[in-house]
Amino acid sequence: MERSSNWYKLDNAAKIIPSTVRGANTRVFRISCELFEEIDPEILQRALDESIVEYPFFNCILRRGLFWYYLEDSNLSCTVEEEHLPPCAALYLPGKKSLLYRVFYYKRRISIEMFHVLADGTGAFMFFRRLVTRYLEIAHDFHVDGDFFASEISSLDEKNNDAFKHFYQNQKGLKQLNSLASNKAYQLHGDIDANNESHIVEACVSAKAFKSLAEKYNSTVGVLATSIYIAAIIDTMSTAQKKKPIVVSVPVNLRQYFQSYTARNFFGVISICFDPMDYDNTLQSIINVVNDSFKNQLDPARVNETMNSYAALEHNIAIKVVPLFIKDYVVGRFDAAAKKGVTTSISNMGVIKMPAEVRPFIERFSAFMTAAKEQITICSFRDKMVFGECSPFTNHPTMLNLCRRLTAEGIGVEISTNDYDVPVKERKVRESK
Repeated sequence: MERSSNWYKLDNAAKIIPSTVRGANTRVFRISCELFEEIDPEILQRALDESIVEYPFFNCILRRGLFWYYLEDSNLSCTVEEEHLPPCAALYLPGKKSLLYRVFYYKRRISIEMFHVLADGTGAFMFFRRLVTRYLEIAHDFHVDGDFFASEISSLDEKNNDAFKHFYQNQKGLKQLNSLASNKAYQLHGDIDANNESHIVEACVSAKAFKSLAEKYNSTVGVLATSIYIAAIIDTMSTAQKKKPIVVSVPVNLRQYFQSYTARNFFGVISICFDPMDYDNTLQSIINVVNDSFKNQLDPARVNETMNSYAALEHNIAIKVVPLFIKDYVVGRFDAAAKKGVTTSISNMGVIKMPAEVRPFIERFSAFMTAAKEQITICSFRDKMVFGECSPFTNHPTMLNLCRRLTAEGIGVEISTNDYDVPVKERKVRESK
């Protein structure tokens, strides 16, 4: 990320985010870690103060420029608070000088919420893993082997780097972005929260059992999760609704394809399209299509196109000279049009690795990302695999069908929620105070 004096340019993915904040879609994501013990807020504050030193740009505030938004250094510092807001509440309020992340605790749970302008899930997890590790080091008076985080050791410049700009090649990226708006996908429906608050549901399953099920279908965890999610959506559709395709957006961590140590945004998106009319009442019929889509779109050449599609926005001369207030309007309209080409989104954060010394103190991790309609984020720790659904809807038929699909495959599901409409015997309410 380029820096001039006390301000930073936004990375290419972040440039459009402030213009796309609408209602419950605050563009805030949450990462949580649940321990086997109650949280000590004083120790958590100390751990935060020591961990944030490696990520000073997280203490920036967002400003409006003539042509682009930008981040500016601030003297603000984050104070740990007991959880008291709705999940993923807005962090960016135009005209207000405030940090773009918060750290909460509630009973045994530590949570960080972050505005997507600062980082993607991978970048935020880099910081969050350090925070949790440092908390447990202080709480239990031990030191983690420094070699564990050796692969993540990088300079501040490397953490700040705008990887999109670094790897950009002049390709027709904008045409790829425009193609998203040309699709007409099936849209999820539900009762929208009157206060534009997000509703979350957390479904926890055995990671080993899910991986075994993937092997049974000769598939991968990511492909199987996406396929079951599509099947759960089909279960909610009427016969007439099945005339439209289901399009699932899947974020891809570009650090797997380009060597980068950035803690900023560096992700692409692939689109998995399935025609419900091709569903023959077997999960395998969906898996075959999803598997082929993953293989084709995760080809390195296609991934490179995806990366360039984000970087192209900044490099387009016509866009560069347009004042920000016009950009806000145009990007907002484009975003609304593009959403018509997407049904939903599912993001797999993969297996969360933690130092051996702290693993016995941690029960699970979970993650949530706000969306205009619905998004599921998956992460695994030890034998806990968590599907985190976040949506503005007060009802959750797709998530319930996903759980029914899992139990039908012989996988037990434990559901936690901040809602009261999930009729599952094992359901436990995890309050958002």
